[in-house]
Amino acid sequence: MANASGETGFLANLGKVYAIYTGGFLAFVILIAILEQLGVPNRVLGYMFVGFTILIYAMIGILSRTAQVSEYYVAGRKVPAIYNGMATGADWMSGASFVGMAGTLFALGYDGLAFVLGWTGGYVLVSVLLAPYLRKFGAYTVPDFLGARYGGNIARFLGVLVLLACSFTYVVAQIYATGIIASRFLGMSFEVAVYAGLLGILVCSMLGGMRAVTWSQVAQYIVLIVAYLTPVVILSTQKYGIPVPQLMYGQALQDITAREGQMIADGLAKLTADGGTLKPHIQAFLTYDRLNYFALIFCLMVGTASLPHILMRYFTTPSVRDARKSVAWSLFFIFLLYFTAPSYAAFAKLEVYTNVIGQSLDALPRWISTYSSLGLVDIYGVSLTKLAAGLGAVKDALAAGATDAAGVAVALSGAGKTAALAGWSALSGPVQGVVFEAFQANNAATAADLFKPAIAAAAQAAGNTTGLLGHAGLAINNDVIVLSTPEIAGMPYVIAGLVAAGGLAAALSTADGLLLAIANALSHDIYYKMIDTQAPTSRRLVVSRILLVVVAILAAYVASTKPADILAMVAWAFSIAAAGLFPALVLGVWWKRANKTGAIVGIIAGFGICLYYLVGTRYYAVSFYEMWGGLSGASDAAVTKYAELKAAWEGAAPEAKAAAWKAFDAHAQKVANWFGVANISSALFGIPAGVIGIVVGSLLTAAPSRAMQDFIDEIRRPKGKELMEGGNLVNEVH
Repeated sequence: MANASGETGFLANLGKVYAIYTGGFLAFVILIAILEQLGVPNRVLGYMFVGFTILIYAMIGILSRTAQVSEYYVAGRKVPAIYNGMATGADWMSGASFVGMAGTLFALGYDGLAFVLGWTGGYVLVSVLLAPYLRKFGAYTVPDFLGARYGGNIARFLGVLVLLACSFTYVVAQIYATGIIASRFLGMSFEVAVYAGLLGILVCSMLGGMRAVTWSQVAQYIVLIVAYLTPVVILSTQKYGIPVPQLMYGQALQDITAREGQMIADGLAKLTADGGTLKPHIQAFLTYDRLNYFALIFCLMVGTASLPHILMRYFTTPSVRDARKSVAWSLFFIFLLYFTAPSYAAFAKLEVYTNVIGQSLDALPRWISTYSSLGLVDIYGVSLTKLAAGLGAVKDALAAGATDAAGVAVALSGAGKTAALAGWSALSGPVQGVVFEAFQANNAATAADLFKPAIAAAAQAAGNTTGLLGHAGLAINNDVIVLSTPEIAGMPYVIAGLVAAGGLAAALSTADGLLLAIANALSHDIYYKMIDTQAPTSRRLVVSRILLVVVAILAAYVASTKPADILAMVAWAFSIAAAGLFPALVLGVWWKRANKTGAIVGIIAGFGICLYYLVGTRYYAVSFYEMWGGLSGASDAAVTKYAELKAAWEGAAPEAKAAAWKAFDAHAQKVANWFGVANISSALFGIPAGVIGIVVGSLLTAAPSRAMQDFIDEIRRPKGKELMEGGNLVNEVH
């Protein structure tokens, strides 16, 4: 791929190249299975799985290196529709989607389908409203379109701002996902695993830009779809003798419903309506009411159609027609995963309900301790990570003069050990007693030594006298479901390793696309278009590569701190993109009267209101509710509880102030809203504000020039040449 003839030959033989790659990958999986049977340690197999796949992606990245701007930004606009569809599928199916989608459906049941409907429906909007027209326009980036369509650099700069807001936390989450996978399957610490994952990301994208990312994403899609389908096909075959899980989904739902009834009859579970934790899997609107269910679908649809790293993919096709076909292929390849996700969740839940719930607390499956050591599984509030933190807290407290478990918190507070105090406070009273006594008896005690006695104490405190694991006692992080299902079902390690490789492929592919979107926007739209408009090609590419590395390192650092709100922020990305970009993009294509002033007002209004609602209801919930309580959709009971918690906080003693505030703020987040709309759906307010801002701002100021209006007409015609070349308009129209 180093020269034009080589590139032509590669494009002509894409089918053969990726067929050989797929065959080689399957042969590698078979080799790993054989090595497992020969007794090779799982850790070695994990290194082989992850190392081999990253090596392949790195080779593609190195072979696809380029020094041409169009190749770096848009892969030379040569990517065939079907392969661009596969690359888009990989770009879209992030680590969060691959790892978390089935987990969300596992936890939410029917209500989780809002994510499937919203995310897949978004590609219909992309196809109908945006992709072909942005391709005809010929821009390099989404802010590039805004700058050219609306004139000047203000709209361009605002587009970059929105892009950064919705893309940075998203890329942090992908690197976070690589850290979780690598720490689990490579046995390294999370902090080291994050930077190991970063290295894999950079070699795919830094040298070849969009060209390297495209061909590595095609390879990654093959890995991730094989990895996703394999465990659930095996489960379907084991359970029902039919290797088509999508067809057996209905039977699995019937069995889940029957098992739920059995667990209730055996005293292992209670419905949420009766004060328990069990949500019937097929019952609707238990997590989201009707308003928030459909609001979430709407915001995810519009947000999907606005994400810059997704829209960028359609700049790479040879023609407008290919852009349309590419969206259809994208939807098909994404459908393969999303059509499977509900059945994956159902089969995983059936395994947990059948083989985990009701087991003796003294004989829990090994995978529970494995994921508990990562803080991803709790048994009655107990995990190995919490116990380790508790042991550290006891050590600090004894050094500060504590003499019993009751004095640990006071000693830690007096010594200023806030982190240790937080770790100690995360344990319930009975578990604190177990930890303190164990450490006093043996200061070399480990978390693993205390796991069973701590679980027994916590279970008894929760009213469990049977010694069996009840539904309320098992808390599984949603992200664990996909990774742990092979282990839950007792499959060979090779299947678990395959799933890890798929999750890693999903995280790497999306991280590559996001980093490229951020770096290209900064290098092309800020540096080249606003700072140095005469910069030569070589300098532009150097700047882009430097920015890509800087952003990647910054994102890895943030991920290594394990930010608590990162998954919530990823969900926010869709509302931010929808409110900040969708009105300006769609009206820029479909309303010739839209002008610069309208776009600026609309982007600021939509993005501003969306961000205000997101940040206000999450981080300043008390202040938000105090200001907007009259618009809250909270029930009378919730309002009464708010007043009680506020009074409790105001009257709390100094040492109890922090705990009282935590409870008060947590409840405030539930009542701080407008008309009951959850903050994940904040675009419900931002999108109308953006549309109104553009319409009013445009109508109150001069219309765009006749040349610009003719230009917009030309964008809507499928035939004809693209209207930008080399990142600049062919004919000036402002």
